[in-house]
Amino acid sequence: MAGPLCILATITPRSEHLADARDAIVGIVERTCAEPGCQTFRLLEGPDGRLRLYEEWDDEAALEAHHAEDYTRAVFAAYEGWLATPPEIVHLQRLA
Repeated sequence: MAGPLCILATITPRSEHLADARDAIVGIVERTCAEPGCQTFRLLEGPDGRLRLYEEWDDEAALEAHHAEDYTRAVFAAYEGWLATPPEIVHLQRLA
């Protein structure tokens, strides 16, 4: 049985931009959760100063629609000046 599209994104901002990155993502959580096809969109922060987004989408089309939203594109554009490394994106399969 096919489940949702599960993604774990690790975002590593430069230390001076941690608050900027955190605030930008927090600012789109509510709108993202209201998007068609979004099942889960959670922001987590580790003690290492990295942010992690755990996302579940109905399918690839829903994820692509999310990436096309103006507010998502604005965050991606800001990442160019804020991040120490490109985001690490891992596609996961739900087992249970």
